[in-house]
Amino acid sequence: MARPGLLLLLLLALPQWTALLPWPDTAQGTMAGLILTALERATSFLEDRLPSINLDGVVGFQVLEVQLRGVQEKWVSNPLLRPLSLRTEQLTNTLSTLLQRSIFYLKQSDPKYLREFQPSIQPGFWKLPHAWMRTNASLVYPWLEPLDLFSEESSDTCLVQLLGTGTTSSHPCELSDFCRTLMTKTGCSGYSLSHQLLFFLWARMQGCTEGLFRQSQHYMSIFCSNMMDLNRRAEAIGYTYPTQDLFMENIMFCGLAGFSDFYKLHWLEAILSWQNPRAGCFGKPATKGELPEATAHQQHILRRVRRREKLFTDGCSCHNTATAVAALGGFLYILADHPHPGPDDGSAASSYQDTSMPDAQRMDRPITLLLRSWSQKSHAEEEAEEREQLQPIATWGVGLETEGTGLGRLGGGMG
Repeated sequence: MARPGLLLLLLLALPQWTALLPWPDTAQGTMAGLILTALERATSFLEDRLPSINLDGVVGFQVLEVQLRGVQEKWVSNPLLRPLSLRTEQLTNTLSTLLQRSIFYLKQSDPKYLREFQPSIQPGFWKLPHAWMRTNASLVYPWLEPLDLFSEESSDTCLVQLLGTGTTSSHPCELSDFCRTLMTKTGCSGYSLSHQLLFFLWARMQGCTEGLFRQSQHYMSIFCSNMMDLNRRAEAIGYTYPTQDLFMENIMFCGLAGFSDFYKLHWLEAILSWQNPRAGCFGKPATKGELPEATAHQQHILRRVRRREKLFTDGCSCHNTATAVAALGGFLYILADHPHPGPDDGSAASSYQDTSMPDAQRMDRPITLLLRSWSQKSHAEEEAEEREQLQPIATWGVGLETEGTGLGRLGGGMG
C-alpha cells in the first residue's frame, strides 16, 4: 500500500471530471478508505494490548465508536457506499466488543480512576456535533500564564465534580467556586487549555445548562480559537515530538465541539504519517523529530503530570493512540457529513487569520472546502498552489517550548 502522503498528494491531481464520479471513486471516497485503514490498524493494536490499555486509551476508542456509528448512519442508505459502509459496520462491531471487554481490565488496574470517570466510556455519553462553526483569531490570548498553575489533580477534581462521581458529591453539573475560577481562567495553554475545553464539553454531554453553563458556547469558542493558534505553532515547528499528542487532542476535542476548521487536509496527512505501520499505534517516533532536550523544570513537569500515561517499550502510547483515533474519526465523520458541499457552503471555513502571512501561504482551508475547490481549478493552478504551500513559514519562528504551549499533560482525566 502506498504511503498516506503519496496518496494525498495524488488526490491533489484529480481532474475536474472527478466531481461527476460516484462518491467512492472521488477524493472523498479515497480519503475515507485511507482513514478506515488507519483505524482498522489502530483497533488491532487495541485488541493486541487490551489488558494493558488504560482508561484514557479506552476513552479515545469510545469516542471513535460513536463517530463510526454517526458515519454509518449517513452511509447505510446509499448503495454506492456499501463497501465503505460494510467496513465501517464491521469496525464498529469489533470496537464495541473490545470496549465491553476493557471494563474488566480497568477494574483491576485502576478501580478508583474507573469509578470517577466511567461515565466517559458509557454508551450514550459522547454526542456528535450536528452544526459546524469556526474559530476566531480575535479571541486568541495576547499573553499566557505559567504552565504549572494548572495541575492534573485540580483538573481531576473539577471533572469529577462535574460528573458527580466523587465521594462527596453525587449530583452532576455541580460547580465549586474553585472550579469556576480554574476552568474560566484566561491565558492558559497546552493541556491546561484543552482541559478547560473538556470541562465545558463534558458539561454539554451531561446536559448542564444552568448558571455558568449558560455560557458554555462562549467559553468553548475562546478555548478552541486559542487551541487553533497552538496547533498552528505545532505545525510551524514540524509537529516535533511530543507536541503531536496535544496537537491531536486539540483536533479531537474541538472537532467534537463542532469547530470544522480543525479538519484540514494537510493535518490529516500528518496524523496518518505518524502511525506505526507494524503495531498500528501512535506514540514516540524514532530518534529524529524530537524537540531539543528539555530543561530540568520541563522534565519535572512531564514526570509530574503524565502519571497515568501508558508508554510501551516499542514506543506505542495509549494516550497518543487515543487522541489519534478520535481525531481521525472526526475527519471521517465530517467527510460523511459533507459529501457534496455546495457552492455557498461556508460552514467549514475558518475565520482564523494570521496577518503576518500572505493568504497563499496559509494552508488553513478545511477539508470540505478543499474537496470542493479541487473540482474548480486546473491542474496547473493546483501545482502552483502546492509550491506556494511548501514554502517555509519564516514568520513563525517562535518555538512551542518557549511560548509555554504545553509539552506536558497539564490536566487530568482524559488528557
